[in-house]
Amino acid sequence: MYSDFPGKYQDWAATDPLDLFQAQVIKNESNPKAHICKHLHQEARGCRYLVLWLDCDREGENICFEVIESTGFNINDVYRARFSSVTEKDVLNALDNLVRPNRDEAMAVDARQEIDLKVGVAFTRFQTSFFQGKYGNLDARVISYGPCQTPTLGFCVQRYLQINTFKPEKFWSLQPYIIQSGYEILLEWQRSKLFDINVAMMFQKLVADDGIVEVTNISEKPETKGRPVGLNTVNLLKVASSALGFGPQMAMQLAERLYTQGFISYPRTESTAYPPSFDFRSALSAQRNNPTWGNYVEGLLASGYQKPRSGTDVGDHPPITPMKSASEDMLGNDAWKLYQYICQYFIGTVSPDCKYIRKKVEFQVGGESFHCTGQHVITKGFTAIMPWLAINDKSLPSFEEGQKIKLSKVELYEGSTTPPDFLTESELISLMEKNGIGTDASIPVHINNICERNYVQVQAGRKLSPTTLGITLVRGYQSIDPDLCLPDIRSFIEQQITLIAKGQVDHHRVVQHVIEQFKQKFCYFVKKIEAMDALFEAQFSALVDSGRIMSKCGKCLRYMKYISVQPSRLYCGTCEEVYDLPQKGTIKLYKELTCPLDNFELLICSMPGPEGKSFPLCPYCYSNPPFEGIDTLINSAKTTTSSKTGKGAGMPCNLCPHPTCPNSLVSQGVCACPECSGTLVLDPVSAPKWRLCCNMCNCLVFLAQGAHRISTTKERCPECDSSILEVDFNKKTTPLADGSTLHRGCILCDVLLHSLVEMKYGRGFKSSRGRGRGGRTQRYRGRGRGNAKMMDPKMSFRDF
Repeated sequence: MYSDFPGKYQDWAATDPLDLFQAQVIKNESNPKAHICKHLHQEARGCRYLVLWLDCDREGENICFEVIESTGFNINDVYRARFSSVTEKDVLNALDNLVRPNRDEAMAVDARQEIDLKVGVAFTRFQTSFFQGKYGNLDARVISYGPCQTPTLGFCVQRYLQINTFKPEKFWSLQPYIIQSGYEILLEWQRSKLFDINVAMMFQKLVADDGIVEVTNISEKPETKGRPVGLNTVNLLKVASSALGFGPQMAMQLAERLYTQGFISYPRTESTAYPPSFDFRSALSAQRNNPTWGNYVEGLLASGYQKPRSGTDVGDHPPITPMKSASEDMLGNDAWKLYQYICQYFIGTVSPDCKYIRKKVEFQVGGESFHCTGQHVITKGFTAIMPWLAINDKSLPSFEEGQKIKLSKVELYEGSTTPPDFLTESELISLMEKNGIGTDASIPVHINNICERNYVQVQAGRKLSPTTLGITLVRGYQSIDPDLCLPDIRSFIEQQITLIAKGQVDHHRVVQHVIEQFKQKFCYFVKKIEAMDALFEAQFSALVDSGRIMSKCGKCLRYMKYISVQPSRLYCGTCEEVYDLPQKGTIKLYKELTCPLDNFELLICSMPGPEGKSFPLCPYCYSNPPFEGIDTLINSAKTTTSSKTGKGAGMPCNLCPHPTCPNSLVSQGVCACPECSGTLVLDPVSAPKWRLCCNMCNCLVFLAQGAHRISTTKERCPECDSSILEVDFNKKTTPLADGSTLHRGCILCDVLLHSLVEMKYGRGFKSSRGRGRGGRTQRYRGRGRGNAKMMDPKMSFRDF
């Protein structure tokens, strides 16, 4: 389920974004065609109790109550299983300790969803409409705002501004060298560096004039590098990005897959402390036969493992732990890398500490103090299994206190301070955690969003470089209301949501207070938008200066410009109007034909791929559907004819119910789609591989291949009410017995045409034989006109 506004608020043009702050919020099925709610309701019939086995976090708790609502169970007959892994032991333990669902945690999720929806959609709709109506090279489908997303972007831009405003400063440092036991040793200056060359040169002269280095102190101290605490989600994401090369989104997907397959415990946890009852021996024993680290684990079990260091227990789940052994062949390369790290980390938490001796020798020459250090590892401990954290031995020759050594040389090193680098994903995750932006579950989503919105780009080393659009947006927020891109408000919201989850504050009061706060900020933002617009004007080109000439406007009869950068659209400079277009596929002029409703020249959109569908469209009708009640059809077809991201789909000709237009659904529609409630429509430019394409889904029906021409007629089949097709076969390959080329018939009932039909449906099929999911191929079998009785009842033409 997902939160959304009712249908009357879906039209961007008809809805004032300000109204969204007080609009009703409803929940819709994420995939209505799957009928999950209906299925759950049917399965629940005759059952006395309901036991919920869902993810044990707030989002899982929220889904619990969605399931309860779908099944209609009384809350008193509902139980909740709490578990951290899907091993037999944990499952049986959860079954023996069932609890009640936690409504407070579910309400906390509802609160966050409502706030994010209302605030995000209101700001996004306003600024998208405002800026895309003025500038042509924004290269972004929507100019989105999010209470979490925008502060996340703010961190990246703040670092960028620090880099740009950084002024390098020269510094100087003394580097004296001595030779001891045949080794040349560089001594470290206690002052480190100076920013005045004259003072630095003075110290250099004092040291050089003295020329004798005296050993003033020798110390040896045992040091310990402690084993790590338990692994939580944030630390896993940081390492996945910095060391494994996985973005946060991919890392979580891999972790969730490992969890559902039973290889690791629940991967969403904020805790770094294990509960006192945790069975470390069982978890270790599961790894004793692993070919990679099994011998090390055997040694731990034999000599005795250590309990992990005390971490933080926030009361959700234990740290991420391997639950059973696996190999790279079982998991695949990427999942294995993540699993290997989780295993080595866990084994490291129960290994001994790393112990070493640190030696420091202090010197004095010319009144200045210097030193050198060395170290020697005594016990590798956990670094044996986590070698990337190992301490390297550094030997020093022997010295005696009071010993005097001749100075070999003294150099004056000149350097410059350097600016910080772009934020890495790992650093950004740390900042988000520190400032309370997002949760362990949502942090990857927010980072992925600013990348997909073209606000930042991921460079080598997983560094995040803000784009011109991202920088301009943040600078615009800073010029109007800095709170909009600072983490403070979101941090406060997350604190309140946590209190809701604990049952300490009222859900409705928190939502009402936050929404009212953002409503006032929105009004001020709209009032002061000129300040942000001035920044956009300096960075981006006006629509009138963008794009290339494409087609004629139906209002002024002048040529409009096609702007191909995201979001692709048409712009009429005379009327100063913008018209939406599909965001996928190639747009071309369609035979200079015009729409009978508005006189706009038609375009043809060809979707990518060798078997991508094509359909004509009128720019004006696509942006402003002229028929009442067409919105339902448009929303159903939005996956295949999507327009501006965020504004929903438009109305192409294959959805238009105009009764006489030769390109409308009424004229080009043939029969009902066997896969959905849509209609199979003749693809007008598919020759010589003629095909019908569903106007709702991705179903394709290939017709007589190699035909010279195929067209629809106004006649209907008396058996099934489908449109009669006229097929003009090639003279050399005509299947007609008398050698003629022209044939009329229904593809469902006509024996000849029916035998020449081949249906493909689903996404991603690669050949006519169909491989894998969505790659099935089906041939209709011609058995005479009466065969229409055997077809799916949906296979009749739908009139409007």
